[in-house]
Amino acid sequence: MERVILHCDANSYYASVECLYTPQIRDKPVAVSGSVEARHGIILTRNALARRCGVKTGEAIWQAKEKCPELVCVPPDFPLYVRFSEKMRRIYAQYSPRVEAFGLDESWIDVSGAGVTFADGVRIADEIRCRIREELGITVSVGVANNKILAKLGSDMKKPDAVTALPPDGFREMIFDLPVQDLLFVGPATARKLARLGVTTIGALARCDAGVLHSLLGKNGPLLRAYANGEDRTPVMPLTHRRCIQSVGNSTTPPHDLRTPDDARCVLFLLAESVAARLRESGLHARCVSVSARTTELITRSHQCTLARPTNLTGEIAGAATALFAERFAHGFPYRSAGLSCTMLTADDEPIQLDFMGDETRRMRAERLENAIDGLRARYGHQIVQRGTVLLDRGYARINPVEEHTIHPVNMYAG
Repeated sequence: MERVILHCDANSYYASVECLYTPQIRDKPVAVSGSVEARHGIILTRNALARRCGVKTGEAIWQAKEKCPELVCVPPDFPLYVRFSEKMRRIYAQYSPRVEAFGLDESWIDVSGAGVTFADGVRIADEIRCRIREELGITVSVGVANNKILAKLGSDMKKPDAVTALPPDGFREMIFDLPVQDLLFVGPATARKLARLGVTTIGALARCDAGVLHSLLGKNGPLLRAYANGEDRTPVMPLTHRRCIQSVGNSTTPPHDLRTPDDARCVLFLLAESVAARLRESGLHARCVSVSARTTELITRSHQCTLARPTNLTGEIAGAATALFAERFAHGFPYRSAGLSCTMLTADDEPIQLDFMGDETRRMRAERLENAIDGLRARYGHQIVQRGTVLLDRGYARINPVEEHTIHPVNMYAG
């Protein structure tokens, strides 16, 4: 049975939802952006009018307003975007139980079934597109193909409010001349490496020698070549599927640059509090701690270390992070932002080798204390309890790493 996969991508999602709820800005160039006062002043997304003025996602607000002085910037409302995302998925679920999210604004839908032809998939895609516009007031672009990679590529090819079909017997003519970075998982760094081989289009990647690609990109090289040739059997996971968590992390841009080790320690403890609490909530321990920092020139560096034993205790995670920062980042001050993440995760019920030469009693007391703090924060808010280290700088103490800075990535292959 030939698969029929749709990929639905909401057009300028955040900006479209904002314009829907604020009619007076619908005919203006609009961008959803961070707060300049909180030093998060970048463009998160923009509508079609702003895009035509040259406004780009990820650039600073001042740069965007130089190109488009009449640009209307609005703050993000993530709870609203989550609600709208759920509304879209409820519509998708009426066509198939196999609906897999890829972020808030994108989803794959597997409409394959006995007697379902590729032409039926195109018809269903157009029906979904019309329903989203008429029932929710925003638009989606839909790609139709026999696999997830090509369906995603199709939804990007024609925007807004459009359906693009990439049939199995004709997709090569439609995609081989496209830039290689249009292919999912070919980021800027990978595109630069491929360009050194003269591979700048999807077609060139499809024809490139698999051995050469493996030498250049490791195991991802042949995989990307297969994608370029339309080869992908990755299933669309059902709505009931719960992904295995691969990492837990957080990052923040504080009110002022990190200029001293004390600044770094303060922010890393803030982030460690959030990350450790999420590990405990998920019933996980971590064996690896990673720290990243972005300089004032917007250059990001990252390093990681492996712990002696898995943990979900704030003190142990923060201690490892601050030691790593002191070793690897101490000569790069000032830093504009910092991040902390934990990987190599194991479940709470997996056996852990106790340290007979250490103080297990102290460690058990720390676990009970942190569980008690989790209970207080769940009832009264994250900032009801704060560490003295954080209170050394009132600007940092106002950062709420849970409600304001948590990032929820969605990985296509998680689990």
